[in-house]
Amino acid sequence: MMLRKVLGKGSVQVVVLLVMALNLIPLIIAFSTSLRDPSNNTNPLILFGEMSFASYKAAFDRMHFPEALWNSVVLTGVSVVFVVLFAAMASYPMARLKTKLSKFMYLFFLSGLVVPAQMVLIPIVQMINALHIPTNQYTPIFMFITCSLPFSTFLYTGFIRSGVPEEVEEAAHIDGAGLFQRFWTVVFPLLIPVTVSVIITQGVWIWNDYFFNMIFISSAGDSPLPLAMLGFLGDQQNPTQWNVLFAACFLCALPLLLAFLFLQKYFIGGMTVGAVKG
Repeated sequence: MMLRKVLGKGSVQVVVLLVMALNLIPLIIAFSTSLRDPSNNTNPLILFGEMSFASYKAAFDRMHFPEALWNSVVLTGVSVVFVVLFAAMASYPMARLKTKLSKFMYLFFLSGLVVPAQMVLIPIVQMINALHIPTNQYTPIFMFITCSLPFSTFLYTGFIRSGVPEEVEEAAHIDGAGLFQRFWTVVFPLLIPVTVSVIITQGVWIWNDYFFNMIFISSAGDSPLPLAMLGFLGDQQNPTQWNVLFAACFLCALPLLLAFLFLQKYFIGGMTVGAVKG
């Protein structure tokens, strides 16, 4: 029995190491390639044969990194703020009220998880044109908010049901606090773990989104980081410089990595409480 347990644990560890290697090897090759001079076209499997930041400098200059970074920060920041506010306020009555209407609204929001936004993109574009809404760098925000609300309300509703005791609200109600005062001063401060989870999950998707930005943004000066990377795609006359492209990829991922390192202690708690118990 002991031998079987040891062999079982050993096989699990081997599988975990193999999966980890399969995920890390492409990243290591890409990172090694990004540390080469743009003109260095040697075999990419020769890891860290050169340590140069010339590709990073070229990527920084060609994609106008400060401007593209600012556009991405504005798009992501504004979208995430509205998603948090709308999802939290919508989830509160759905989690507390035990009525058929609240159950219907909860299922209504969840139905948005099974409807891809790409299926309704054409009527949405027609509606935007009919309402004479200008297509600029802020237009994708409407799509980001709409597409993020179903999953965000799912997390918030589950977290409020299981992680926010009703006794706290009852005590505030006895002290004379109104509905909005109870929500903003009592309930919302307790939603920090799930709020951080929403910020991370939806912020990463909005930050990396290419589709909606490509549809609604036409000016090069308004392009966020995913659109700014279009300039690195080559053609038959100008082949892709993979060293510079990989450097641009790591530059785009760096802000997300820093944000995740700062918020990771809240991430696991919010996801497990909001999703599993909800």
